[in-house]
Amino acid sequence: MSGYGIDDVPHVELTHEKVTSLKKEDAAQAALMAEAVIAVAEDDTVIGPMSKLEAHQGAGHYHRAFSVLLFNKKGEMLLQQRSSDKVTFPNVWANACCSHPLHSPEELELDNAMGVKRAAIRKLEQELGIDPASVSTDDMVFMTKMRYASRMNQEWIEREVDHIIVMCADVDVHPNPNEVADTMWVDREGMEAMLLEERDATQAIAPWFRCIAARIMQPSWWSAFDDQNALLELGDELIHDMGDVSYMLPNAEGADLLTSIMEVKPLIEHRIEDSLRASRHERLGNAMMHLIEGGGKRMRATLPWLIAKAVGDTHAGLLDIGAAIETVHNFTLVHDDIMDDDELRRGRNAVHIEYGLPTAINAGDAMLAIAFERLVQAENVEIDDIPPLVNRVAWMVRRVSEGQQLDIEFEDRLEVSEEEYIEMIEGKTAVMFWICAEIGARISGADDETVQLMAEWGKALGLCFQLMDDVIDVLSDSVTLGKPAGSDIAQGKRTLMVIHAMQQPDGPVKDRLLAVLGKGEAVTQAALTDGLAALSELGSVDYAREKAEAFHAQAHACLDRIEENPALKALRELTDFQLARLH
Repeated sequence: MSGYGIDDVPHVELTHEKVTSLKKEDAAQAALMAEAVIAVAEDDTVIGPMSKLEAHQGAGHYHRAFSVLLFNKKGEMLLQQRSSDKVTFPNVWANACCSHPLHSPEELELDNAMGVKRAAIRKLEQELGIDPASVSTDDMVFMTKMRYASRMNQEWIEREVDHIIVMCADVDVHPNPNEVADTMWVDREGMEAMLLEERDATQAIAPWFRCIAARIMQPSWWSAFDDQNALLELGDELIHDMGDVSYMLPNAEGADLLTSIMEVKPLIEHRIEDSLRASRHERLGNAMMHLIEGGGKRMRATLPWLIAKAVGDTHAGLLDIGAAIETVHNFTLVHDDIMDDDELRRGRNAVHIEYGLPTAINAGDAMLAIAFERLVQAENVEIDDIPPLVNRVAWMVRRVSEGQQLDIEFEDRLEVSEEEYIEMIEGKTAVMFWICAEIGARISGADDETVQLMAEWGKALGLCFQLMDDVIDVLSDSVTLGKPAGSDIAQGKRTLMVIHAMQQPDGPVKDRLLAVLGKGEAVTQAALTDGLAALSELGSVDYAREKAEAFHAQAHACLDRIEENPALKALRELTDFQLARLH
């Protein structure tokens, strides 16, 4: 069978830019990237139609899929090797047929999984040349669902809620060479041998099939392959959470930091909004959401997931934990802006400016409580892991408060040592990176040595982050910062640069800095600019940058001790993030 054309199935018109991005691909396969797959939420709720291209390119999007486990009457399972012409995951070995139902009334139907069964009939013919008259939806038994993500390289990813179907039928197979390179029938022992053996990248097992065969499919499925009643008893209505399984593909390449964040950022933000909007008081809910709606990189929020991808297993509970920590982070920002008397945050009014001081304080308090609610309800986290998890996050919040208190007290002190400053930013900033990394590693199942290593990485990263943030406050403009440039100097904050400058001999350059340090709103912009220039002339900016670079090197040294895997690409880029902002 030569296959159908894109006009024969529901599809989405691709933009010229999208079409151009497929120029290097096989023409027939590129055309099929316009198929209208079914975009879904994590719980398989339909969102709407989406091109196959959009669902798989870049950060991708969860979409509905199916996997057919086809047995013959001898109890052998059919496997197919995907064609080298395939845009995503060429050459890998997988189950008989794995594809997508399309956004049409016939293939959207959920009753008795009829939509995915009809899609399976369509694809069994299109890929394997199996005569539709020789198989029927009545031959198929829906077993369960699984949710997973697997990245092939920077450009392509698979993110599916996969409906798993078992059927038994003796069929004639006539593979479409544009879709299928090879086929084989295997018994249980043969399949298990394939899963265990070392395989060349051009003969790799598809990650989704590894999940089905090693984590979902039970030996009883093999025993009941031709007994529909028995299979129905073995099925369930769950969505098994496989997390990100990119590491299962031998030649997988990781994505950059932005793409890696965008894979899960919307999922985390949905959790945050779901928690904060649950307030029975609309104004309070709006105040809590104010900074969230102002955007943000969500680096802390995504960090538990990113760390877990690099050192262990991922699951949705890491996103709940990330949402809780991001809520804590935004709670601290609400109160920081009040304490620092900052009117702007992320280019918009601070919460106390927009909603008033009492509501801002109340919103911050509520956010802290809501964060712990989300934390203790984290999906897939074992009950025995909840108390230590809560304890570490509570300790983090206490350390943040202690760091903030030191920061406040330093403004009224003439002398602050470098050691005291490091202690302050360790609490105010670094501890969040530290605990996010530690928790991500711990929840992923990593061993104690790896957990400690990632905690050290997070701490070094956080110290580098704050040191560079101080430098950026001096060297960037207000539009870039989203707050007044040099505001830390005007407020008299004892940054490492100021500490270094105050230790320099008295003279005209130092006097220019002292003329603006801690003078607040009385300082003109021209005077502040001159004071910032003096800070550079005293060598203080370079000194702080060198300290930041030392912590940067320490963080990279930690990553160098982790076994190479696709997820490390994003972590290395995150380690470089603050330094890159100045280049």
